[in-house]
Amino acid sequence: MTDARLRHGRASLALSFFAQGVAFALLVTRIPAIQDRYGISDGLLPAFLAAVPVLAGVASVVTERLVRRVAPSVVLRWAQPLVVLALLGVAAGSEIWQVALALGVFGLAVGALDASMNMLGVSLQQAYGRSIMLGFHAAYSLGGIAGASLAWVGAHWDLSLLVSYLPVAGVLLPAALVGSRWYADGERRGEAARGGAVPEGQGVAFKLLLPLCLVMTFAYIGDSTVSNWSAKYLQDVLGSSEELATLPYNAYMVTTLIGRTVGDLGVRRFGAVAVVRCGTVLAAAGFGVVAVAPGAWAGILGFTMLGLGLCVIVPQTFAAAGRQAVESGGPGASDAAVARLNVFNYVGFLVGSPLVGALGDAWSYRWAMVVPMVLVLMTLRYARSFGTDHAGYGVGHERPRVVDVGRGGNEV
Repeated sequence: MTDARLRHGRASLALSFFAQGVAFALLVTRIPAIQDRYGISDGLLPAFLAAVPVLAGVASVVTERLVRRVAPSVVLRWAQPLVVLALLGVAAGSEIWQVALALGVFGLAVGALDASMNMLGVSLQQAYGRSIMLGFHAAYSLGGIAGASLAWVGAHWDLSLLVSYLPVAGVLLPAALVGSRWYADGERRGEAARGGAVPEGQGVAFKLLLPLCLVMTFAYIGDSTVSNWSAKYLQDVLGSSEELATLPYNAYMVTTLIGRTVGDLGVRRFGAVAVVRCGTVLAAAGFGVVAVAPGAWAGILGFTMLGLGLCVIVPQTFAAAGRQAVESGGPGASDAAVARLNVFNYVGFLVGSPLVGALGDAWSYRWAMVVPMVLVLMTLRYARSFGTDHAGYGVGHERPRVVDVGRGGNEV
């Protein structure tokens, strides 16, 4: 794999992460408008929302099998436009069955997209020989901020969903299709890219991946707590105004972007284990500040700490899974490990919001914040699953001039 191909592959994949962030944010931030457009009742809405991650998990499992025959770049090349078209479908319908169909397609496409994106990210990191995975997820966070801002403009100007989504789709769709020309699979994928089968590794035992699966679940329980409950917590528990209650999620997204932008440098300098441990402690402390906050600004500080802490965990979990799979099962095992791990992204999303809501109603929302804090702290127990102190991409382990994707290393 040449130096130029690596650079182009990295840039095009970052664009894909960005586009996914925009599309997903446009969907989730306009849920009230979608509910009003189709007359979806409050009782039916949770079923619609739960269907998306459930179908995404199914698609992630299917993608694991699919990439045995075709390269992840091929899956990503077609999944991303499908996500954008499904988003337009959500905006363009008028009957409830139409939005149900569009959301179903969106969920399936997102599952394939998330799995294949992270497969390519992991293989590129292995090719670079240094940590770059956090940078891809920083592009996703930037896309999320852009998508949420565009959604705010649509809501502020009372634009219809189709008017809000159509210009964005007009930019994202051709950009994704053009950018997909430069996706870079590992060298072992050369035959698959030409339509052949991929030589399979020995696979990776689930018990080896289990600690990372738990970490992924805990991280997304924390993330979904912020996205679903931060505004309500600030307004109902800490007595803030409605306007001020919108700040925690914005602060969380901005600090997530900042943390991921500089996170790769931290991994290269101190190692993945140290970065994950620091992120875990900071995230747990953020939940603690939120739980005891005397007022709104203290609560916003806690959610800001959460963004800086949680942001490093998910990208490093994908990277660790890929590294473990290659070490235990050979080059062909990495994609399967990433696809399996990706399912627990959706498990955490499904569990987090109902868990906090149920505990808040039965107990108190302050004490409900302690539960994700404890779960996130469990990551410390599994920190060694991320490797040795400087596993693979830390001090003394940088390999900026060597490509290790494929059956052998190639100088670039």
